[in-house]
Amino acid sequence: MTREEVLEKAKSIVNGDRDQAYGKPEDNFAKIARLWSTYLDEHIGREDVAIMMMLMKIARLASSEYQSMDSWIDIAGYAACGAEIAGGGA
Repeated sequence: MTREEVLEKAKSIVNGDRDQAYGKPEDNFAKIARLWSTYLDEHIGREDVAIMMMLMKIARLASSEYQSMDSWIDIAGYAACGAEIAGGGA
């Protein structure tokens, strides 16, 4: 898979049916952040959720010898959502 294909696939996922299934990423990340903050008794922001989800995918990649295209695509998607949130676009 080329880098362009990875980015196009991530774009189609981030801008596709997942909004209907899970809600807008910024809203979903806010819910996750609240739950994680309560559980950890520590403030977690929406940007932190994007980073932590990328780290989970990185751990999965490391465990599978970097073979999972889905994880690479998901990292690109989480990065795009996190960047939009951090940049004030969401």
